[in-house]
Amino acid sequence: MKVVLSIKPQFANKIFDGTKKFEFRKAIFKNQNVTSVLVYASSPVQKVIGEFEIEKIFNLDLKELWDKTKEYSGITEDYFYEYFENREHGFAIEIKNKRRFENPKCLKEDYNLTPPQSFAYWSNE
Repeated sequence: MKVVLSIKPQFANKIFDGTKKFEFRKAIFKNQNVTSVLVYASSPVQKVIGEFEIEKIFNLDLKELWDKTKEYSGITEDYFYEYFENREHGFAIEIKNKRRFENPKCLKEDYNLTPPQSFAYWSNE
């Protein structure tokens, strides 16, 4: 099963250029069958620009999460702690087998979905 994640364009692009190998989340999907992610680059792009498989999902206290992911976080330490403000734990999705689409796709026309606030499930089965 796939999930659609809404990601800011500057971070979505870092996933596909290889400088960001972890996607951070305050909350994570409960469905254990999710194995891949459609990357929806939010405004101003507003397109599905690629996809990746999930290697592993980490749920750790913030210091441990930062120490484990900082080399390929694609963000600064300040941004990391601002994002997780008032939280003790966070999630990091480890990215593998990323693939940028040659032609970005429209969420509504190609998947019949509306932009997710955080994430949305999608299945083509």
